Amino acid sequence: MPTLQVITLGCSKNTVDTEHLLFQVQHAYEIVPEAQQVPVDVLLINTCGFIGDAKEQSIDVILAAAQRKKAGEVGRLLVFGCLSQRYPEDLPALIPEVDGWFGARELDPLVRALGCTPDASRAYSRVRTDGRHPYAFLKISEGCNRRCSYCAIPYIRGAHRSVPMEQLVREAEELAAQGVRELVIIAQDTTYYGLDLYGKRCLAQLLRRLSQVEGIEWMRIHYSYPADFPEDVLEEMAVNPKVCRYMDIPLQHVSDKVLDKMHRGVDGAWTRELIRRMRERVPGVVLRTTLIVGHPGEGPAEFKELMDFVADARFQRMGAFTYSEEEGTYGAEHFRDSIRETTKKNRLNRLMELQRGISLAYNQSRIGSEVRVLVDDFSDGVLVCRSEFESPEVDGEILVKYSEAAFDGIEPNSLVGAFLTVRITAADEYDLTAEVV
Repeated sequence: MPTLQVITLGCSKNTVDTEHLLFQVQHAYEIVPEAQQVPVDVLLINTCGFIGDAKEQSIDVILAAAQRKKAGEVGRLLVFGCLSQRYPEDLPALIPEVDGWFGARELDPLVRALGCTPDASRAYSRVRTDGRHPYAFLKISEGCNRRCSYCAIPYIRGAHRSVPMEQLVREAEELAAQGVRELVIIAQDTTYYGLDLYGKRCLAQLLRRLSQVEGIEWMRIHYSYPADFPEDVLEEMAVNPKVCRYMDIPLQHVSDKVLDKMHRGVDGAWTRELIRRMRERVPGVVLRTTLIVGHPGEGPAEFKELMDFVADARFQRMGAFTYSEEEGTYGAEHFRDSIRETTKKNRLNRLMELQRGISLAYNQSRIGSEVRVLVDDFSDGVLVCRSEFESPEVDGEILVKYSEAAFDGIEPNSLVGAFLTVRITAADEYDLTAEVV
């Protein structure tokens, strides 16, 4: 059988796309793991084209692959994903070594280019690219109907399209059969789920359906949009033990002026009230957000309002980025990116320094508490775990030193995918240390 290798760049949504693609072609190819540097008959690169740094990384990886092809280490070189969706006319001339370019919405044509026939009846099936970990990302929709002024995703991924609920349940069942215990629910906007198919927001209903899948113990929600947030999701989180008390909700800013320029559809008062309701209706909920500094319209007063908001809201998890002007967006066409890069970076550093103190205080407040954790991995004598309050790949970890005595001689690798009760013994601003109870 010819060999096939896929290099996946960008976000977890791209990982899901790669895994669906691999299922469609696995009968015709020997799949070579991404980490192996060996000659292959076909090399696919799943690209990201969201912001400047991601685009540069994708180009660098493609150029490196082109050199491998020239050296005879790669037969066919194919590129797909967001970058080629965004620049379909420019890239072929720039990198002629690539044998085929396919957009993020062109998986079926790519399957055919690989000599296979797409099987729509198995659209829910995946070949997991990292089957060791007991969690998997479940992409419940594609595209986005929002028109945030800074974001190119709607132009790349197209309009919002929900995945039918029955298909997602089948996908979850297959993942559970492969040892997955946690589903991380992702989309461009998870709270928009169902509007196109069912005429209403159905995220809460989907969570109830998924919680009935045997073997799935945890579900956590990422990428929730604040405008028109469906309150029944909070109700489900409060009463359903399989829905983690964890919410990823990118707020981006709190200043009315900046939110208006961002076209977010909410104002600062709505944002503050939404955070209050979440914490009131789901006691103990952990909130993760992302923020943008240096957006056009953010002067010193607006940045101070953002700093005051973060100090008051005390998000347990937070990420932040400097504004990046992206061609084709409303912001690039209508606003002048007039804030100096040095000012943006200074604001970012100040904001993250504030958050580091908040994160440290939260983690230290957990010392002495007992929590249920899922074992993600075993490495260097340590069980790498998470509670419902830590999401994989973006948050910190709970580290438990392994000893035969503490675990009654159970082989440590067999503990991966198991749930344990541990006591937190130490904490820094990111990770925690614990001992088994």
